[in-house]
Amino acid sequence: MHMHSLGNTALKVSEICLGSMTWGQQNSKKDAHAQLDYAQSRGLNFIDTAEMYSVPARAETYGATEKIIGEWLHNKGALCRDQIVVASKCAGPSRNAADLTWVRGDAATFSKADIQRGITGSLKRLQTDYIDLYQLHWPARNVPVFGGALFDATAERESVALDTTLAALADEVKAGRIRYIGLSNETPWGLMRFLQLADTSKLARVVSIQNAYNLLNRVYEQGLSEIGFRENIGLLAYSPLAFGHLTGKYLHEAPDNARFKLFPQFGPRYGKPNVVPAVREYAALAAQIGISLTALSLAFCKSRFFVTSTIVGATTLAQLAENIDAFEVKLDAETLAAIDAIHLRYTNPAP
Repeated sequence: MHMHSLGNTALKVSEICLGSMTWGQQNSKKDAHAQLDYAQSRGLNFIDTAEMYSVPARAETYGATEKIIGEWLHNKGALCRDQIVVASKCAGPSRNAADLTWVRGDAATFSKADIQRGITGSLKRLQTDYIDLYQLHWPARNVPVFGGALFDATAERESVALDTTLAALADEVKAGRIRYIGLSNETPWGLMRFLQLADTSKLARVVSIQNAYNLLNRVYEQGLSEIGFRENIGLLAYSPLAFGHLTGKYLHEAPDNARFKLFPQFGPRYGKPNVVPAVREYAALAAQIGISLTALSLAFCKSRFFVTSTIVGATTLAQLAENIDAFEVKLDAETLAAIDAIHLRYTNPAP
């Protein structure tokens, strides 16, 4: 298993990060612990979670995934904790009139007090006294996320200033409750603003960004990839299989327990018109070179210079094994050129 530095830190993380958002809803605690054991046996040392998980988010499952991970860490003991890099996320304000009043008493604002509450809750559920990487799950300010493509200036609203949020996070780094700061679902402006504030105010710097990145969504390459390169910010690529679309299973009759069939309103970006035609072309390319679409999709993420770790999730051990095995595939220049040719015909169908 290849290890990469997390941004400009000395922390080494596996090129595959174990995603956990199905644990506590689609997966039981027993399933999750089996996945954690298997992932560790394959050399993965990086786990990603969030206080909002499992998903789709609802009051009944809020914090459930962190609790499952916490029990596993507790059972494994202190030595295991030192060998595992745990990343979690702080939920932001409700979006699109969604009811998130059950998140920290409806105080998801990224204020100092709110961040303190968020970290305290995550530490308790994770049964640990520090979180290696603590990320803002999505921006508090007006910005298009989760499939939104266009910035709407008429949707401006009040939000906690970025310098206030960064100062609160930096204080938590100094206190030792978190080691490093990350962003998620962030824009080029947001990332650069956080970096500027850190440099001018001598505060802890952001070291990573967790954004969607896959064959159907390469928006990260338009601006953020240059920032990542020049500022040494690692991309933690989530949804590398596009909610299962890049396994090819939705080209046929998907099983009833497939995520998109269970939760058709979750992940609206994958319901856009050019998604299926693009998937068909990538599937044909994979068949042509004799590998699965899953392997093509994950090997593509591995091939990108700006990806520090690719977050893979699974509902079965067989899926997890297939995902990890895919990182042994190396795509040649001809295949990468064929991928780019498809991308030109179907540019970011699921941004």
